[in-house]
Amino acid sequence: MTVEIITYQPQYKNLFVSLNKAWLEEYFFVENHDLEVFENIEDIILKPGGEIFFCLVNDEVAGTVAMQKVNDKVYEMAKLAIDKKFQGQKLSNLLVDACIDFAKKKQAEKIMLVSSRKLTPALNLYRKYNFIETPLDETDYHRADIQMELYL
Repeated sequence: MTVEIITYQPQYKNLFVSLNKAWLEEYFFVENHDLEVFENIEDIILKPGGEIFFCLVNDEVAGTVAMQKVNDKVYEMAKLAIDKKFQGQKLSNLLVDACIDFAKKKQAEKIMLVSSRKLTPALNLYRKYNFIETPLDETDYHRADIQMELYL
């Protein structure tokens, strides 16, 4: 099995969207802000200085995550998704590692994220990386009921 983490390539845009819609529809619903991000990936995530990572297993996209620039010192980790057939293989760890490396290279001081307490496996992953719960800032997502931060 060959596993590789790559940065955004336009041919994978639809997979970024479909992987994220799959978990959103399973646990919640796709919100207007999700649709806005999906339709404007380049303008919302990439052009301001963020990145999207993909995890490839034998050249097949198995997962994805986005890093959105909040400001020069803070990035938001968002839209972490692993294809159901690849879940349980610790691929999300590789994507989180890529996000942390990216933020450090950008000399960020912290990575923040918003999530839902319903997503226990995701929260366990974040805690494993020493993300700590912080007060929830105002957010565009109805499903978000927890905010976590990792100081670099």
